[in-house]
Amino acid sequence: MGHICPPSVVKWLNSPLRKLIQNPREIMGDYVHQDNTVIDLGCGGGFFAVSLAEMVGKNGRVIAVDLQEEMLNITRDFAAKKKVLDRITLHQCKENDIGLSDDKVDFALAFYMVHEIPDRKRFLSQVVDILKPNAHFMIIEPKHHVKEDQFKQILNEAVSAGLELVKPLKVKGGRGMLLKLGTSK
Repeated sequence: MGHICPPSVVKWLNSPLRKLIQNPREIMGDYVHQDNTVIDLGCGGGFFAVSLAEMVGKNGRVIAVDLQEEMLNITRDFAAKKKVLDRITLHQCKENDIGLSDDKVDFALAFYMVHEIPDRKRFLSQVVDILKPNAHFMIIEPKHHVKEDQFKQILNEAVSAGLELVKPLKVKGGRGMLLKLGTSK
């Protein structure tokens, strides 16, 4: 297994100052709507999960997924502090299994985490299985960990899994792509 983001970095990741650099509403606001069901894959300390919960509103649902129990506990506390815990389902995945094949989502986010997955092909095929028709999937990878050719490889694997590239995304510090289910799915 490659590098996994440790809980010790959450203080920076959940900093209010981060919204000045990577504002969730600016990044995802066009794709996440009231009453949606969305998934934050590799939720870390809940920075995006909490913002997503605010975007989906009281009748929406966010599934916050992480491999590390400590990250899910931090997400729970952060969501409770922001008063959106009732909209968030915490789910601890396994190293090579998201474990949510029965759930279907309107939007999926993988922010700075796909490069950490040991079996990306399996991961991407599981993402395809949980997307509703017309759902979007957003992959954003850190430029300091993932070079351009590595990002292209991830995107090729996503296309092989049944996703279509929609458009590149500009995110400070990251390489991003918006995807959707391919027409054959």
